[in-house]
Amino acid sequence: MDPGQTAEAVFRDDNAAGRAVDIVTFGCRLNAYESEVIRARAIEDGLENAIVFNTCAVTGEAVRQARQAIRKARRERPDAKLIVTGCAAQIDPAAFAGMTEVDLVLGNAEKSAAGAYAATAPEGRVRVNDIMSVRETAGHLIDGLKDRARAYVEVQNGCDHRCTFCIIPFGRGNSRSAAAGEVVEQVRKLTAQGYLEVVLTGVDITSWGSDLPGQPTLGQLVARILKLVPELPRLRLSSIDAAEIDPDLMRCLAEDPRLMPYLHLSLQAGDDMILKRMKRRHSRADALKLIADVRAVRPDTAFGADFIAGFPTETEAMFENTLQLVEDGGLAFLHVFPFSPRPGTPAARMPQLQRPVIKDRAARLRAAGERALERHLQRQVGRVVTGLVERDGVARAEDFTEIAYVGEAAVGSIVPMTITGHDGTRALAEVAVLEAAE
Repeated sequence: MDPGQTAEAVFRDDNAAGRAVDIVTFGCRLNAYESEVIRARAIEDGLENAIVFNTCAVTGEAVRQARQAIRKARRERPDAKLIVTGCAAQIDPAAFAGMTEVDLVLGNAEKSAAGAYAATAPEGRVRVNDIMSVRETAGHLIDGLKDRARAYVEVQNGCDHRCTFCIIPFGRGNSRSAAAGEVVEQVRKLTAQGYLEVVLTGVDITSWGSDLPGQPTLGQLVARILKLVPELPRLRLSSIDAAEIDPDLMRCLAEDPRLMPYLHLSLQAGDDMILKRMKRRHSRADALKLIADVRAVRPDTAFGADFIAGFPTETEAMFENTLQLVEDGGLAFLHVFPFSPRPGTPAARMPQLQRPVIKDRAARLRAAGERALERHLQRQVGRVVTGLVERDGVARAEDFTEIAYVGEAAVGSIVPMTITGHDGTRALAEVAVLEAAE
């Protein structure tokens, strides 16, 4: 999972059956989607008066926030059952089991299992198995997980790569893929329910298919969806690895406008030595060539990227290379992650930078991201785009630009909008009035 994503509680959800069950989610969108599965399982199992913490382990701060939230919850609801699951619980179950506030610790494989939250569940305060032993993507992982505007399909989980900074493979396990036929069927069902945009998501979705017979590629999956579900207006990809874009995916970008022109790349750095020490599989030149190749076939494509600021051994010159990559690549959206050593990773044993240096570089990189976004928004002024309405007054363009609009448009609909300006963080637009054909 890309470390640039958020590491904080993103939502709380109550079920209406019996006494309240809250689900508190930390970390990435994938965790948020899986919390919907947890919610459904909890209802099925008859769980009542409980709080489930779906934790993140991407940074030490994420773990600290989870522990803080657990202690606060115990003070506020002393009679509730507190259950801890997610990546942090998978990686270090003993730490959470050692908290007197916690009643049950579940691993990532266990958190979505039928009966996990039932009163008749197997005895044991800690139920965390070896995540590396998990070989299949369970059926629940391809459920369409929905917000008001779009639906998400988890096509893959886990990661086979071992970047030196990343602890997530030890929380998610090795890469495993949902079968193509099941994914297509799920997308078809969601489209029939009225969803106009579907997002394919996972921990490392560009590795989709490597564990399936014949080793199909993500591009082949995308092509299959676009061919077999022609009624789907918009298909979008979540974060992808720059080292793994295959020819079929490039062909889909070039030939089918229903595949959205936005790629969020897991770049992490713009200096070759740092990339090598991170054990990334691409170079600076590879990243720039990929961006150029995509723009050659789909000029309207916008790019986002994850970056780590202050990686061990990073010099000022190396950091400047990362700053320059933002401009050289014409990036539009940045997720900036100040380096945080995770115990058990090789990067944690490397010579560390001082925290003030890391904090300063993260701030400078975020400032570069703000300038890059402003340049991107300025280029949109005067264009007529189609926006997927996420909520009243807010939509998302095909290239992922957030739009604040005026005019009438239903949530979940796709409507043409004229970009009239921007406020530095999002485009400003009016719902376009199209003239009727004579």
